[in-house]
Amino acid sequence: MSETFGQALRRLRLAAGLSQPALARQVHVDQGNVSRYENDRQRPSPSTVVRLDELLEADGELRRLATGSAAPDVLTADDRERLARVIERPHRLDGVSVAALADVLAAQRRLDDTLGPVPLIPVTLAQVRLVRSLVRQAAAPHRTTLAEVAAEWVQFAGWLYAETRQDHEALRWLADAEQAADEIGNGVLAAQAANFRGYVARQQGNWRGVARWFLTEHHTPGASIHQRVGAAAQAAQGAGRLGDRDGARRLLGVADGLLDESANVPAPATAYWLSPTFHRLNLGLAHLSLGSYDLAADHLGRGLEGLPPDQRGAAWTTEYRQALDGAIAAR
Repeated sequence: MSETFGQALRRLRLAAGLSQPALARQVHVDQGNVSRYENDRQRPSPSTVVRLDELLEADGELRRLATGSAAPDVLTADDRERLARVIERPHRLDGVSVAALADVLAAQRRLDDTLGPVPLIPVTLAQVRLVRSLVRQAAAPHRTTLAEVAAEWVQFAGWLYAETRQDHEALRWLADAEQAADEIGNGVLAAQAANFRGYVARQQGNWRGVARWFLTEHHTPGASIHQRVGAAAQAAQGAGRLGDRDGARRLLGVADGLLDESANVPAPATAYWLSPTFHRLNLGLAHLSLGSYDLAADHLGRGLEGLPPDQRGAAWTTEYRQALDGAIAAR
């Protein structure tokens, strides 16, 4: 069985005679990060991978292991041939072609959890241009279904920019995604665009923006119950950070009231990561904003441990790991 990134990192570190704290100091990360890297519980940022590879004289081995995963080949030979014909003659668009494009996007979103956003941005932008072009030229009845896939693709581009803290580009794409979702009457996609705007506000420390955008998500017509749970919890964090403790507690009560009900409802395909376990992460952030450190640590710890294996090292988990460290240190 081939080595994982974490196994190779540990082997190379020991060969270099470095402890975890010593390596952490040299690459400017916390020792806890190095431990999670070696246990394959967190994937380093692309720039950290480069520093590790150079410092440990790995000759590109760590870079290959960190980025060598490929998107699963979700297209059959017939799918590829069919899509090639559709690209040449968009008026021949059919349901099988739309489903194949949706599968490609789903694979890209899963790949973000393992590779991170940086290598995906260029290819995603090219895919958005292609799919939007097909929407403009396609004929009914499949044009409407393809427009939903295109709207989700635009939203995914905005999310990738948000992950890399290119906030201006992220907000531009997310505003476009919100408009596209409204044009096709898709409440789930419109709510998710508001959610990602709230995420950007949180990274900026804009707590009014956090409360505003997550409340927008919660009240968007057509939002799924899973979105409403997460939105209430994250709006509670914004309220707590603004000193509105009563408002935060009310919103936590709303989230808790919906949580049990959501367990019996599948998450939307376009927000596949939403689950009762995932919701614990955002409940943890809300309790942390209220100074309820034990509750925060419990929710964050259980949420992180309960994530599917392919999500545990995702770049977006970093803020939750940092919050867990803060809750443990403060209690």
